[in-house]
Amino acid sequence: MNVVIWARVSSREQKEGYSIDAQLRACRDRAARNGWTVLREFVVAESAKRGAERIAFNEMFKWVRANARKEGLKAILSHKLDRVCRNMRDAVRLQELEDACGVQLAFVENQFGPGAAGALSFNVMAAVAQYYSDNLRSEVLKGMDEKVRQGWPTGHAPYGYVNVADKNEPVQPHPEESKAVVRMFSLYATGQYTFESLAQKLAEEGFIYRPSTPRFNRSSLSHILNNRFYVGELHRNGTVHQGKYRLLIDRPTFDACQEILAGKYRRTSHHAHIFSGGIIRCAHCGFAITGERIRRKLLDGSVREHVYYRCANNHPDENHPQVRWREQDLMEMFVEEFKKFVMPPEVAQWFRASIQTAFADLGELRRQKKQALAKRRTELVGMQDRLLNGYLAGAIEQAAFQAKAADLKREIAQVEEALERATVCDPDAPARALALFDFSQRLVDIWHRSNSQDKRQIVDCVSLNRTLDDVTLVLAKRSPFDYLAERPFLKDGRGDRI
Repeated sequence: MNVVIWARVSSREQKEGYSIDAQLRACRDRAARNGWTVLREFVVAESAKRGAERIAFNEMFKWVRANARKEGLKAILSHKLDRVCRNMRDAVRLQELEDACGVQLAFVENQFGPGAAGALSFNVMAAVAQYYSDNLRSEVLKGMDEKVRQGWPTGHAPYGYVNVADKNEPVQPHPEESKAVVRMFSLYATGQYTFESLAQKLAEEGFIYRPSTPRFNRSSLSHILNNRFYVGELHRNGTVHQGKYRLLIDRPTFDACQEILAGKYRRTSHHAHIFSGGIIRCAHCGFAITGERIRRKLLDGSVREHVYYRCANNHPDENHPQVRWREQDLMEMFVEEFKKFVMPPEVAQWFRASIQTAFADLGELRRQKKQALAKRRTELVGMQDRLLNGYLAGAIEQAAFQAKAADLKREIAQVEEALERATVCDPDAPARALALFDFSQRLVDIWHRSNSQDKRQIVDCVSLNRTLDDVTLVLAKRSPFDYLAERPFLKDGRGDRI
């Protein structure tokens, strides 16, 4: 009988002393004992490169399917099932080979009989193999989670640090890169450097990013300066953990850099562009939108200046559109978004009255709830007294008394907590709600009368995220502006009447 051999060893197994040679030797011995002819051997070590196992498996599958009949191939020989079958998908594909080409599976271990019983045994073992693979992945992820909880990062250390074989301190500052990180933050925190001038300064001082890319660029500087790893923050699964590794940057320096990156800091030597500093992001690549002042000399000798905004990505992919906007056009886009908040005068009057009525109704409901809770608390206290009197009189056994007393105590605590929440009231809430609504109705006029810094504050007040592509500005609006922009109150009967 003609067979092919499949052998696989995982990275973990290699560390534990297992080898491809041992598997091949066991398979060859089995073939020799049975008088089988080995046509080809397929081998893979998972540590060879990422995805190597899948590539090798697909290669074997295609070769077997193409050559099974002309080579008289009858079986795929492996050490045991989990060597060739890591999941149920692989099991199904191997069963397809048997149905289409008559090629069965043979093992040094895990032999399966013919018929339905053999198929059932095979499917069970394949499911077990997949469970093992999934469980191993789960254990690896749990190990990574625990490592982060203990204050140590997983994977490759960021620039400025190095992974070392020291279980007490597995991540340590790099002797040279750490100096570059410290210098980078200290320079940028002064507010006197752009990314370009900072890269030039670091190059002049002899700091190197990578041997292949000696000079820092916009991308590498942005990545490092925004990385909260340097102040001890480890982010995993939405949770922040405090790192135990030695910190390179203190919190005040880091926060100062974030202020500059966010555009909240104004360099006196540079023109302040309203929408620069990361307040708007490119919808295609996520890079910040940056401003630039263009000066053009006219035929009459005068000079005209325009501010343009573009994507800061200096190495876009081939599908990246040209994102370039005049400041005036971008201003008009924001105005159009703000106009969505404005209602017709009669609707605005009705909405203000509705706000006042809603808060009044809310106050009445709160008063009624407090009254009901206070009444219930009085009832429960009375029940406590009667329960105690019954116990003292000998009418209630101790066990029953203790159980009922615990229930009453727990319910009283719940009622008192609810009563405390109902008592908390912000007397200024109605006035603030009305002021916010009036602000939304006058926002366009306020915008036109505001300076650059105030305009940035307005944008941040109204929206959470801003993205820009070659044709559209998209604002993810904050509450309640998102509600006002949708105008659901104009879609009911009142809106129809208007």
